[in-house]
Amino acid sequence: MEAINFDDGFSEQELLDSNIDLKALEAAAESMLVAIGEDPQREGLRRTPIRLAHMYRELLSGYHADPERIVNGALFHVDYDEMVIVRDIEFSSLCEHHMLPFMGRAHVAYIPDGTVIGLSKIPRIVDMYARRLQIQERMTRQIADFIRELLKPQGVAVVVEAVHMCVMMRGVKKQSARMTTSAMHGAFRASVATRQEFLDNISRGASPLRI
Repeated sequence: MEAINFDDGFSEQELLDSNIDLKALEAAAESMLVAIGEDPQREGLRRTPIRLAHMYRELLSGYHADPERIVNGALFHVDYDEMVIVRDIEFSSLCEHHMLPFMGRAHVAYIPDGTVIGLSKIPRIVDMYARRLQIQERMTRQIADFIRELLKPQGVAVVVEAVHMCVMMRGVKKQSARMTTSAMHGAFRASVATRQEFLDNISRGASPLRI
């Protein structure tokens, strides 16, 4: 059989380590095609079940992400106690209610208490929680809680903005509706001025969410 290039960026070893049952996903996808009256053996659909299985393996890889591997020792002791902000972190996730995508951007800030983390690790942390069946509120809290436990900073703040396909494609069908959630710990919760400094920074020069 001709090899399929799924272009999902996973090695064969990562596939084996993922603990996702691709055969079960493939069988479920084929059953769904039959249930809606399609022929899974017709040319355009013949490989759709295995493509769908590999797609979910990628989109839901956060269940099996290893936090230690993600951080990879990139914690550094630095004499710095001012706000660190990583803004406009693009992400996509799947709503657990309809398994339709929601996508947007996350803004993450923390005030170090002697320890900082490598810049690239914060987007990886966002992806670890985004690549699961999620609701936006819980994902926002999980990101903030993880960074609080990892760095023990003076404070952590996370704001997530997203558009949801379950609102745009079905139900109320509102194309411009977007959702904003936040989680604040430590100094960001205790101090109005600190919280406002963060919010002012992420709103400055912000562009509209794009799909």
